Amino acid sequence: MRMLFILAPLALALAGGASAQPIGENPPTRTIQCIDVGGQSIPPLCRVPASRLDPREDICTCPAGGQRVEVAVCAKGQTPPPEGKALNIARRQALHDGSLLGDTVAGRPICVAPRTP
Repeated sequence: MRMLFILAPLALALAGGASAQPIGENPPTRTIQCIDVGGQSIPPLCRVPASRLDPREDICTCPAGGQRVEVAVCAKGQTPPPEGKALNIARRQALHDGSLLGDTVAGRPICVAPRTP
């Protein structure tokens, strides 16, 4: 029983690293994408609140495969870059550092459209 009390804070700390977005950001500025080895995007499975007003995501996983990569959410008036070979190459290279935050393709920032409830 004592071991449970010692391991519980450790388990909570590790689970916190799996969250998709920072808790304090509303609207969110980043999310998770699942990227295949070739750079193609695979849809993530995200747990979201049951609210049409809250666009945040609690946690995102990649059950269909691919690696979890952080990516920026497009700002107002900004559109995601078009799917294509150049974007796939940029995403494939991003697998090395695990993040697409701040990356660009053809001079455009890599981002995803905000989640619409």
